[in-house]
Amino acid sequence: MTGIDGVDPSAPPTGTGCVECDAAGGWWFHLRRCAQCGHIGCCDSSPAQHATAHWNSTGHPLVQSPEPGEDWFWDYAGNELYESGPELTPPAGHPADQPAPGPSGRVPQDWARLLHG
Repeated sequence: MTGIDGVDPSAPPTGTGCVECDAAGGWWFHLRRCAQCGHIGCCDSSPAQHATAHWNSTGHPLVQSPEPGEDWFWDYAGNELYESGPELTPPAGHPADQPAPGPSGRVPQDWARLLHG
């Protein structure tokens, strides 16, 4: 995947959590990092699905999972999974003490019921 459209390994992540959820006081299940601009958004299982919304609004097709132990990429445009790809600018994941779902203190007790299938 190195050297393809939609990947800028030098773009730093926009933060340690979903940008939009943090701004609204929301929560997420898992996070996704845009491989083109570094935007951190919540996954499609999360209530707000901000990573997909970012793709829809920007056309940036590739995201990487910043979850611990994962380094796969998803291509929204091609509907395709890549088991690995180029190393992106650190940090490669969210802080080790940040739970999933997260962030701590904002996840409702019935969070599993609120996930998208």
